[in-house]
Amino acid sequence: MALLTAGIVALAGTRNEFFDSKVYFGAVQYWFRDGGMVYDWMRPGTPYGFTYPPFAGLVMMPMAYLPFPVVVVLACLGTVISTALLVWWLAGPMIRRKGWTPWFAFAVALCLAVSFEPVRETFTFGQVNTLLLALVAGDMLFGVARNRRWAGVGIGLAVAIKLTPGVFILYLLVTRRWRAAATAIGTAAAATLLAGALFVDQSREFWTSALWDTNRVGLLYYLSNQSERGFLARLPIETVESKVWLACVLATLGFWAWRVAKAPEDVAGGLALTGVLGCLISPVTWIHHCVWLIPALVRCFENGGRPRYLSVAAYVLMTSRLTWLWEKRPRPPLELLGANIYVWFSLALLIWTPVGTRRSSDVHETDKIIA
Repeated sequence: MALLTAGIVALAGTRNEFFDSKVYFGAVQYWFRDGGMVYDWMRPGTPYGFTYPPFAGLVMMPMAYLPFPVVVVLACLGTVISTALLVWWLAGPMIRRKGWTPWFAFAVALCLAVSFEPVRETFTFGQVNTLLLALVAGDMLFGVARNRRWAGVGIGLAVAIKLTPGVFILYLLVTRRWRAAATAIGTAAAATLLAGALFVDQSREFWTSALWDTNRVGLLYYLSNQSERGFLARLPIETVESKVWLACVLATLGFWAWRVAKAPEDVAGGLALTGVLGCLISPVTWIHHCVWLIPALVRCFENGGRPRYLSVAAYVLMTSRLTWLWEKRPRPPLELLGANIYVWFSLALLIWTPVGTRRSSDVHETDKIIA
């Protein structure tokens, strides 16, 4: 199974060729070695450039002094290690309860996780998605769930690197975890101000211009954008698209807030639902961003019954690359379903992922596993 997984990832690599790592590498080199404005740099022949806040550039600064092959190796190792941690944290309690052979069950789960298309795409694009998810998940499971004094630090750092994990600050506010929310906001603000003090021009450019330039991240209607905005952008409703999207975002936020507020003690369930929320309401959710669905898939699978069927169906259809049949040419009427597989399953996960049902011992078991 490990060889099959490696083969799947290798084949996917020929499609993406570490595209995003090349963007990071070129932009950081231009910034720190050539003295240029990082947000002015575009990868030759493309409209794509650096889209993260300046603090992310500070974190990536070592790229300016490393050869690209080393950057690729480090990115791959980071994805594998962070994915392994996520599998250990999320699936470990279930493995222990079921009495499965730990090393074998973990190996199978890790192979399945790496084969999951969003993880595979993260790997072959050279992206940072699983690193950010691990940072947030670790904070939620071992900080927020235990009411630690440092709870919120991981979320705040993730927000300073990339803005979309900010939905987890909303989770802290909705569940009235005021100290953790303040810590997350304070950490994000401190990291952002540090970058602002060190890189004044870059910070001004990002917050006043680059952040609002949607052309930098690609076309909203491109098939890989599996958010609600991407779904709407592929419909012939250009004149009302933005208004419909705003209504969808408000409805999605309201439903999510109602579900997590009903079970504030279920932090693992909150992690699952909030990850789904971020994928749905972000203007751009490329398929590799959908690693944030992993906690919901694990939660559904471990609860059995209909949620398990949903988890298995979502995993199989997402990993099958069926969505890409609609990349080059339309095939109505099934295009409405096939070109939006991630959107439909994200909505299903938001509605049917169990919350408030996980055994209270699970977080304790997770602590034992990490120890």
